[in-house]
Amino acid sequence: MLHQILGQAKKHPSLIPLFVFIGAGGTGAALYVMHLALLNPDVSWNRKNNPEPWNKLGPNEQYKFYSVSADYSKLKTEGPDL
Repeated sequence: MLHQILGQAKKHPSLIPLFVFIGAGGTGAALYVMHLALLNPDVSWNRKNNPEPWNKLGPNEQYKFYSVSADYSKLKTEGPDL
């Protein structure tokens, strides 16, 4: 398959940007899915030892992929310490 792609790129050089952007999009999508599967607190890989991992997050831990205005390192708890 890679041989066919390289052959097409040699015959039609205008297809090279298309192959680059499709490859970058596929790689980005795969990395984002891995990020969600490994770092998102909504996903529980170990149900016996940690059935609800979202309950163990503190108020100063960032779990969003990107936060526009909130600085999670400066947040304080609004209730009594547990």
